[in-house]
Amino acid sequence: MDALYSPDANRYTNGMNYHRAGQSGVLLPEISLGLWHNFGDVDTFANARAMAHYAFDHGIVHFDLANNYGPSAGSAEENFGLLMQKSFSSYRDELFISTKAGHDMWNGPYGEWGSRKYLMSSLDQSLRRMKLEYVDIFYSHRFDPVTPLEETLQTLVDVVRQGKALYVGISKYPKEAAKKAYRYLEERDVHCLLYQGRYNLLNREPEEEGILKQAQQNGTGFIAFSPLAQGLLTNRYLNGIPSDSRMSKGVFLKENVLTQDLLSRLTALNEVALRRGQTLAEMSLSWLVHQETVTSVIVGASSVAQLADNLKATENTEFAPEELARIEEILG
Repeated sequence: MDALYSPDANRYTNGMNYHRAGQSGVLLPEISLGLWHNFGDVDTFANARAMAHYAFDHGIVHFDLANNYGPSAGSAEENFGLLMQKSFSSYRDELFISTKAGHDMWNGPYGEWGSRKYLMSSLDQSLRRMKLEYVDIFYSHRFDPVTPLEETLQTLVDVVRQGKALYVGISKYPKEAAKKAYRYLEERDVHCLLYQGRYNLLNREPEEEGILKQAQQNGTGFIAFSPLAQGLLTNRYLNGIPSDSRMSKGVFLKENVLTQDLLSRLTALNEVALRRGQTLAEMSLSWLVHQETVTSVIVGASSVAQLADNLKATENTEFAPEELARIEEILG
């Protein structure tokens, strides 16, 4: 029989810092835990539970999910529901739980994108799987170029008014659509709490496209996913492609991405990290946490040890001007 979980009494004083999400009352940890992979029904529940416990014990109160996380789709939410029952039921009010809908989830014309039919159905399913009465934030997971944007946004307004979500957000929206979303939601007294986007040292699109500045100007926080560029910003590929790596499997990360030019840049970034007393992964996370426009950084993990390594990034988030200049020089 599993021992009753009792979280660390020092979870809020052991080093985690919290940042305000835009112009709101919400504080999020510098590092949040994403359940995209390694929490599904193809994984070991005991390992998922150990990672979730370790996260909460170290001040990570934000767990980021989506309807199709797993694999298989939906199973990460189901396992999180078990965690809520077995570990976190007494601590629900300390947790900030997100889910999303927008990508392919079930067969037929109502199983993806941004219709009211899909978003409402998906959120109801997510709440059942996670055994929750509400989520803290519900995202439109991607912009739907066909469904009228007003339909998608009004659905977000309504899920808040129905009490199924406390806040809403948008993810991966192009700038013009985000502009309309911020205005539409604000006019209906449902502020857009967070914009979730891909952002890391190798992908600077949120800067270049003005997404970061736009969110800040609208009082919306920005939460970054894929902070390690699916493993590129680690030491995993500095000396070749390991046979057990994500790149070797070629599903989300293709071998042709690792050009000689990119490898040279990664090697140079690694040298900067070593001089800082960090690994490349730690420095990459620290760089994101250092950005004043970033509210929180979502990390994934396959083990407690990996999560512990990621949390080391919070121990050194200051960068000397010459370090930042060198990083920009390397990235061109």
